[in-house]
Amino acid sequence: MEFENGAVQIVAAVVADGLGLALPRLQREMRAGRITSFAERGIDADFGGHRLTFFSAHRRFRVVVDATGAIIQRSAVDFGDSLLPKSVHKPGG
Repeated sequence: MEFENGAVQIVAAVVADGLGLALPRLQREMRAGRITSFAERGIDADFGGHRLTFFSAHRRFRVVVDATGAIIQRSAVDFGDSLLPKSVHKPGG
């Protein structure tokens, strides 16, 4: 992870792995708008940290980084053959 102009940048291979995709497919899906994401900044006790969440049709991948950009938590939810519920597309969800 690194920070550039206040934005967090993540290596695409980390996202591909978290979503269970090969890197070329991740890139195609992102260009087509089928992989979406959002970023949240930590407040209060989490100040300086960031949570990045990425979505494919069937999987959510989340990375939490500290103020230095080090990954401190990773998690993925795989819905198998079911589409991702709309409820998991909300910040903090």
